[in-house]
Amino acid sequence: MQNNLSFHQSSVSLEIVGLPDYSNDENNDQISIISQWKLTIIDKPLIEGKFEHLLPIMNAFYIYSNLLIKNDIPLYESKLIDIKAENLHIHTIVLKSSKTNVKPLILKIGNSLLSDIINCFDQLNESPKVRIKKTDLHNIPKKFRFGLNNKVKFFNFIMPPFIAICSLILLSYSLIYFYNPNQNNEKKELINPE
Repeated sequence: MQNNLSFHQSSVSLEIVGLPDYSNDENNDQISIISQWKLTIIDKPLIEGKFEHLLPIMNAFYIYSNLLIKNDIPLYESKLIDIKAENLHIHTIVLKSSKTNVKPLILKIGNSLLSDIINCFDQLNESPKVRIKKTDLHNIPKKFRFGLNNKVKFFNFIMPPFIAICSLILLSYSLIYFYNPNQNNEKKELINPE
């Protein structure tokens, strides 16, 4: 008998089907060997696949949401899934089938659906009844990790000293401009006339 677990958030539900790993003395109600998963979104086609599809799709959503939060370019592309922002409120998801001659599934979702999907993935990650390799943002490809975020850090590191040096130069030039050494000699001559 396969176990069936569901995770729900508003208009999205995630169903995980699988078996416990009896070699690790797991309980009968746990799932360690995932055979199938289904993601149901209201008014959208059913998304389903095998275990090898689940983690890349979860990672894609986590990376994409991380890019949105960091105000980076919200675009994620891979062999299995592409996610990009149409505008501030609409996100386009392109799911590519691993089978040949199957057209990609294109979905347009809003911020609330995106949040609900990520919430279901969070519930799955935190569930004690499902044992999978936890989705980790350290698996983000280098091109996403070392992109705009490091440029912003470098900019924030360089700008304060640069502004300080420019301020000192401007202050020095303004003091030199207003300082007249002949004016001091004239004052001395007025105080001590010879």
